[in-house]
Amino acid sequence: MKIKELDFSENPLILAPMAGVSDVGFRNLASYFGADATVTEMLSARAMKHNPKKTAFMTLTTDAEKIKIAQIFGHESQFMADAVKSPLLEKFDSFDINMGCPAPKIVKNGEGSALMDDIVLASKIITAVKNSTTKPVSVKFRKGRECENYLEFARMCEDSGADFVTFHARTVAQGYSGKADYEAIASVKAKLKIPVIGNGDVVDEASYKLMKQTGVDGVMIGRGSMGKPWLFAQLKEEKVNFNKFDVVKKHIDILREHFEENWLKLYIRKHLLWYATDLPMSASIRLKLATCDDIDACLTILKEAFSQES
Repeated sequence: MKIKELDFSENPLILAPMAGVSDVGFRNLASYFGADATVTEMLSARAMKHNPKKTAFMTLTTDAEKIKIAQIFGHESQFMADAVKSPLLEKFDSFDINMGCPAPKIVKNGEGSALMDDIVLASKIITAVKNSTTKPVSVKFRKGRECENYLEFARMCEDSGADFVTFHARTVAQGYSGKADYEAIASVKAKLKIPVIGNGDVVDEASYKLMKQTGVDGVMIGRGSMGKPWLFAQLKEEKVNFNKFDVVKKHIDILREHFEENWLKLYIRKHLLWYATDLPMSASIRLKLATCDDIDACLTILKEAFSQES
């Protein structure tokens, strides 16, 4: 899949923009294990103007990331247009517009998936962003909010100038429950001329094959990679020698370069719990991690647990 000057490779795998998950360390690991592109956590266009210091931490990158995509959200076309011109985003290769987030605090502000109910405004935003950059622009959306209008919405994205789209085939009401509708993904792919990235429920080789059967040009991996950044290598059937403890340690080391320890010890806990999910006696190990107040002590717990894996 080649878009303008960006070569995503054939059938690319892309790390999804997950709030509180897709930090600079996790994006580095996903890239190491084969992610062809990585997307930041959601970046508020308005915050980039009024509180750039907070946003700056979410725009940290490493050289390991092959194609860097910044995802922005907002409901004001001018703020969105200004965001892609921000010095904070100069290092990014492409921009994604979030029109699919189902979080209530985002939707109530008329942002994220709320824009699926206002196609005119959504189109205005896409056009404004396109006119503000020469880099590729994509849109991420869902099946719909008040109604399942994903086909109409997908065509609008294409007509408004989007270079490609990412379709998470769940409704807003579903959130992340139920199953992603792969038939809906196939129908969007059949309707559009621009590339379509499929997103939803890809957690292993079997689900990956099902997604590819929809005919999509690439696949975005989200929750399936949480605690398992090596999933990208598995899906590509690449043999990569790695030690799970070293992976966790690398994640923490990268974050320690940028964040204070007191903040990090609280933030990293959820990642540590995900890394421990499939370990023998994972329940007791997760309890230890959840009550541990020192990162290095947590690492010791995980190191011992990983050593006991068969």
